Amino acid sequence: MTYGYIRVSSLDQNEARQRVALLEQGVAENHLYLDKQSGKNFDRPRYQRLLQRLRPGDLLYILSIDRLGRNYREIQEQWRLLTQEKGVDICVLDMPLLDTRNGRDLMGTFIADLVLQILSFVAQSERESIRKRQAEGIAVAQARGVRFGRPPTPLPDNFGEIHRAWRAKKLTLREAADACGMPVGTFYAKAVRLEKAV
Repeated sequence: MTYGYIRVSSLDQNEARQRVALLEQGVAENHLYLDKQSGKNFDRPRYQRLLQRLRPGDLLYILSIDRLGRNYREIQEQWRLLTQEKGVDICVLDMPLLDTRNGRDLMGTFIADLVLQILSFVAQSERESIRKRQAEGIAVAQARGVRFGRPPTPLPDNFGEIHRAWRAKKLTLREAADACGMPVGTFYAKAVRLEKAV
């Protein structure tokens, strides 16, 4: 049987290019497995389902090694699991040297292993660079005053009065939170923030 694996890093990314490339190789639509999440590890539901389905002699297509994953050590581990333990052939479309159906002699295996190590290293390095650029971008945006996350919800009109009653021990924390229509932890955090501001 022939299968294809597709991965994009987030829900809003488009997998069409990978899908078309795999369908052109003759992979049936119902044999395509797609995950929309990071390649930092292999705890991906569709990939795990694909692993369960693969049998010796099956062929797995992926467009590029970074679609398989972006963790150097884990890519090596998965490659060994697929090719040696499961007896599956793998074809990486954008790197013909990574086609386990070819070059099964010692030299071919050596070259494929070398290429796999280099590409796995590049995939992880790229992931680390992306994370670093994201962190730098967030820091620059925060320095300019950009705020991330949900905007804070305004305090209810009765918050000041309830807060004073709670601090005067006329209300328990639970009663104060209920009177403001918010969870206990939220009431307490907002009360502390208000006190620090004053």
